Amino acid sequence: MTRVLVVDDQELVRAGLASLLRTAPDITEVREVSDGETAVDAVERERFDVVLMDIRLPGMNGIAATEAILRKVPDPPHVIVLTTFDVDEYVYTALRAGASGFLLKDTSPRRLIEAVGVVTRGEMLFAPAVTRRLVEAYTCRPASAVEPETVSDLTAREREVLRLVGLGIDNEAIAGQLHVTEGTVKTHLHRIMTKLSLNSRAQAVVMAYESGLVVPGQAR
Repeated sequence: MTRVLVVDDQELVRAGLASLLRTAPDITEVREVSDGETAVDAVERERFDVVLMDIRLPGMNGIAATEAILRKVPDPPHVIVLTTFDVDEYVYTALRAGASGFLLKDTSPRRLIEAVGVVTRGEMLFAPAVTRRLVEAYTCRPASAVEPETVSDLTAREREVLRLVGLGIDNEAIAGQLHVTEGTVKTHLHRIMTKLSLNSRAQAVVMAYESGLVVPGQAR
């Protein structure tokens, strides 16, 4: 059962999102706050599974609030950022900080409820094509760039798994390409996330591009 925190400074939007979420049978509680500082305080005091975070908030914006939540809370909730434009530098920065994904504010009620379930299960929220389009739009690192030390610490197999994740390939397909079980892929991915201190698969995609393991425009 899932507890959700909705963070938006527009009362009508916030109330509408909360109302929709309360109709979902698997969501046990929905709380609402109007700014980033209050959101961070709420997550530090109470356990939430998912936070719906508006990016553009007065005072502490959604990116800063996301970073604070993921840094301060030992077992942080999954953060979904809310935005108006899908290809948006603010969204890219939020994913880089560790958000699990993003939703457009005009998303359908069904998609909103599905999204909460998807990130709770630790899965990718949006289509790989959308992820790649967003990340490629804001990644300018040349193909010859030297890998960061943290990525160099990965084993050769772990770097290959990270590269395939960056290309938007799911665990089942990665297992097929590497001729291993899906469980083995999950184990590699868990080790990658631990070594690189990553909070989400989306953040792993960003890392794959920024490390040079994936080059913008590269085919799957």
